Amino acid sequence: MMEWTDRHWRRFARTLTKCALLYTEMVTAKALIHGNVQQLTAHSPDEYPLALQIGGAEPQELFQAVIKTRDLGFCEINLNLGCPSDRVQSGSFGAALMKDPTRVAECLDAMHQASGTAGPEITAKIRLGVDDDDVNKTLPEFLEMLNQSPIQRVIIHARKAILGGLSPKQNREIPPLDYSIVHSMKKEFQAMRIILNGGLESVEHGLHEAEGLDGFMLGRAAYQKPQTLLRIDPLVFGQSAPHQTARDALLAYRPYVESVLTSGFPLKHVTRHLVGLYHEVPGARQFRRILSERAHQPGADWSVIAEALNTIQDTEQA
Repeated sequence: MMEWTDRHWRRFARTLTKCALLYTEMVTAKALIHGNVQQLTAHSPDEYPLALQIGGAEPQELFQAVIKTRDLGFCEINLNLGCPSDRVQSGSFGAALMKDPTRVAECLDAMHQASGTAGPEITAKIRLGVDDDDVNKTLPEFLEMLNQSPIQRVIIHARKAILGGLSPKQNREIPPLDYSIVHSMKKEFQAMRIILNGGLESVEHGLHEAEGLDGFMLGRAAYQKPQTLLRIDPLVFGQSAPHQTARDALLAYRPYVESVLTSGFPLKHVTRHLVGLYHEVPGARQFRRILSERAHQPGADWSVIAEALNTIQDTEQA
């Protein structure tokens, strides 16, 4: 998610889950070609498994972008075909590209060629359709196109994208969810690995709605309520979480925070990802207030987080 899943958030996420596949913010193919690739894709092996999400609409540009990133350690490179923002639409990619399945096929084929047999898996993230599409007709046609390509895994946000008149936020709320059609597509395209996304509010919710599919993706639920991630490893992978409580996870994050501060980054770059850690427990409001009001101050350091954490009772539930 753009401006959300940066490397600071991903390092914190790894104190909560060691098994979940994490995704970077979307980076455009043009930026990867003409910009500083190391800076744009900065990450640590501590974040693995990690997928790089890119946006673009020109096969040759996407080919070059994958060439530049295929050896950086990502296990997957995902083409974003679901973002409805005006900025993305102006480049004719994201959800807007779903209007041109032929171009999508060319883009994915170019990415697959660039990745090669030993490179990251190439995947796509899509919507049910766009605007006034009859998704019962257009979605099977789109997936058939993917089925004829080398793409074997697709993430489906179970809503349409409305490209005119709705903001990105409204596009996450107004178009109705339709999980049933995603299940229908799995029955029709059984060999394709289909991951459910959209409106999933918890790990339990994801497991329930994605039963019979190949997995589920949590977006804003994981970001806005990070404690959700503590349940992924035990419930999905049958393994223990890296830490038993959010408190323990946050304390384990301290060395990273201090390394970031030593590098010259202000504390607010880290704490903006932590304000949602506690909800509906004694001290949660004060925890958020301290982080929001003090992290931006000159010289703010770990002591701000420690003071905020002290407002939370030890009786917290993981």
